[in-house]
Amino acid sequence: MIPNVQSTEAVALGIRRRVFEHSIRSNGGYLSQACSAAEQLAWLYNEELRLGSPTLPAIPKPFAGVPSAANPDYHTGAGYNGPAAPEFDRLFIAPAHYALVAYAALIETGRMAPEGLEMFNQDGSSVEMIGAEHSPGMEVHNGTLGIGLSTGAGLAWGRRHRGEPGRTWVFMSDGEVQEGQTWEAVQAAAHHGIDSLYAVMDVNDQQCDGAMASVMEVGDIRQKFLTFGAACVEIDGHDLTALRDAVREPHSGKPLIILARTSPFRGMPILQERFPRLHYVRFKSEEERARMNLSIAADLGIAPVSYSH
Repeated sequence: MIPNVQSTEAVALGIRRRVFEHSIRSNGGYLSQACSAAEQLAWLYNEELRLGSPTLPAIPKPFAGVPSAANPDYHTGAGYNGPAAPEFDRLFIAPAHYALVAYAALIETGRMAPEGLEMFNQDGSSVEMIGAEHSPGMEVHNGTLGIGLSTGAGLAWGRRHRGEPGRTWVFMSDGEVQEGQTWEAVQAAAHHGIDSLYAVMDVNDQQCDGAMASVMEVGDIRQKFLTFGAACVEIDGHDLTALRDAVREPHSGKPLIILARTSPFRGMPILQERFPRLHYVRFKSEEERARMNLSIAADLGIAPVSYSH
């Protein structure tokens, strides 16, 4: 086990700082996801998840190819979450575009070396821009919107039948409730009484094509989850105390869904200039890049990032 060496608040701030620094140097990145999800991933990795020590090198190896008879050493990236032992929790990152934020969480909690982020989206690297099953912290490829909860439900069902006490967690985004498979998954989990299945959903009201409401109105998400048979709690996703309390919600015989309401500008208010096009922020000009560098660095309490033009 890796001991907590810093507060969860510090981990969340570190996640935002790393994603910001990387995005400035790379002339773009998934900034709003770091704004909205930092506390959730910091809380999961630094407090809530029961994980063993990593089984893979701190500096990720290059992509070693897909599984096959000729590739007996193939492994997923789940080793950064520790061994898949019966007593440990398992985590699926359902929205694969949150990979940059997830990598930053691994670094901040001592599960991956900072050098790993330098391999992000490089040819031959396992540190994919859109997380794949071989990427650090990933176990399956969840790039197809909406399959994450189904994956988690299936694993949780299988673990229960093997008598494993470990929980199965899914980190989700609210765009996934626009997909029917999400509702099939929660209905099946409720029908089978899979109460070892937990999900925390980043409800930032954004998806790749803009604001959620402009793409497909989804209504009262909490009421829908309750109707489909889950236990569901809606909280302020930036409030760590609320996250800690939510996981204790009674849910015997039901999966637990935590709806974490968040802001895609948290810690980086200048991003409001880009609303509602926040999915991936690529700077429109060197002037904007420099201006955001100064503004966000000041808000995050660090020096502006040095980068080459």
